[in-house]
Parts: sequence; structure tokens; C-alpha cells
Amino acid sequence: MNSLCGKTLFISGASRGIGKAIALRAARDGANIVVAAKSVEQAGPLEGTIYSAAGEIEAAGGQALPLQVDIRDERQIEDAVQQAVVKFGGIDILVNNASAISLTATLQTPLKRFDLMFGVNVRGTFACSQACLPHLLKADNPHILTLSPPLNMQPRWFGPHVAYTMAKYGMSMCVLGMAEEFKGKVAVNALWPQTVIATAALAMLGGRVQPEQCRTPEILADAARAILTRYSRSCSGNFFIDEEVLAEEGVTDLSGYAVKPGAELQTDLFLG
Repeated sequence: MNSLCGKTLFISGASRGIGKAIALRAARDGANIVVAAKSVEQAGPLEGTIYSAAGEIEAAGGQALPLQVDIRDERQIEDAVQQAVVKFGGIDILVNNASAISLTATLQTPLKRFDLMFGVNVRGTFACSQACLPHLLKADNPHILTLSPPLNMQPRWFGPHVAYTMAKYGMSMCVLGMAEEFKGKVAVNALWPQTVIATAALAMLGGRVQPEQCRTPEILADAARAILTRYSRSCSGNFFIDEEVLAEEGVTDLSGYAVKPGAELQTDLFLG
């Protein structure tokens, strides 16, 4: 495969940021995109809704199905999956992109925030995968791609923000386990950026990273497309890094992805 034309992607958190960038890249191939996200109205400084994202997807050459979905609610997921199957005839690819973040220490992490991270990151990833898998198992080249980091048990990744690390690693453990469970049937992989990506999540970093130290979401979109067009039966159980994926595709000049070309870039969490 060298195109996502005609493929149906169910993308959680596709109304903005990395999820939308992946959707738009697939749309340029002529893909069908299920925009599964919560935002139906502009939410303060956060730009984008499921409807505005759908408009951009269609303008880019794809088809869009905007659906309001809180992935903590399995009934909403099941209903969205059913609507996707009715409209597009099936699901070829699931992108588990939606995620909640709080880089806070134990005593500074309210349990409400803890529950949000585990509800969205871990439960949401598992629930979306569970709901889509019966349809993925019928697809020609099925993939699950989860935006989560390589598993690394070094204490330094836990000490400053143990709740967030556990929640993100929960997503990664879904990748590890499901890749083994569905070996030879569905590709299950993770993707993570080498550098911080300029999205709304920057605000959660407390000013520690400036936008000019980041790359744009398009680097992950291009890396995702490269993974999702590979043969699923022989490409599973990987914890991909965006730079490495693009290098395998022959792309070595990454300057075009920088928010500020030439600026020093900040390595993302869980790497280095």
C-alpha cells in the first residue's frame, strides 16, 4: 500500500492538534475520517470542533463523519462505531489519539484529575480498541495506532508526575498486549514524537517549553501515514518514534516541521 484512499479511520480526539493533523493527512489521500471528539462548540482558547475539523477534512479531499464522543463512555463509543460502519461500510484503522495530561506530583494531583487521565488515556484506549476490533478483524489491512511512549521503567519518568506516567504507560501496555493477542491479524503499534509538539498541551507544561522549541503536528501525521500504509501482518508491536519512521521512508531533512527553523528543539517526555 502507498495510499489511504478509501480507508476508514476512526480517530479519537480528532478535532484539533495531532489527531486533526493525522486526519488531514489521510484526507489528502481520499480517506474517510470519523472525527470522534467532545468539542461541538468553541471552548475558550482551544480552537476547533468536530464540525470545523470535518470541514477541513472534506476540503482536503476526504469524507468526514463528525461525532460527539466522550471515550470514557462505552455506549457513546459503541454508537459512534456503529454509525461509522453504517456510513462507510466498516473500519480499517483506529487511531487512539485522545489523551489527558497533568504533569503534577502526587500531592498536587487531585483525584478528579487522576480519574480523568485514567478514564481517557487507559480506559478510553482500551474501550475504543475493543469496540473497533470486531470490524478491524474484517478489514484488508487493519491497524491500531496509539499515541503513547515506549515503556521505560526508569524512576526518573515516574517521580515528577507518577499519575500521568502511569496513565500514558497504560496506553502503551494496551499496545504491548493487543499486539501479542492479535498477532498476524491486526497491526497494533505506538507512535511518539522525538521532540515536543506544538499543541494546546504546551499550556500544561507551565512555560517550561516555548513554541519555538517544538515541531508541528504534521511530523506525526506524516509518520502515522507511513506506518498505516505498511502491511499490517508484518508490522506490529512496535513503539515507533516519528524521526525514525521518516528516516526509514528516506526523509532526513526535518527542518520543515520546526515551528522556528534553526531553533534548538526540546526532546519530548519519556525519551533521552
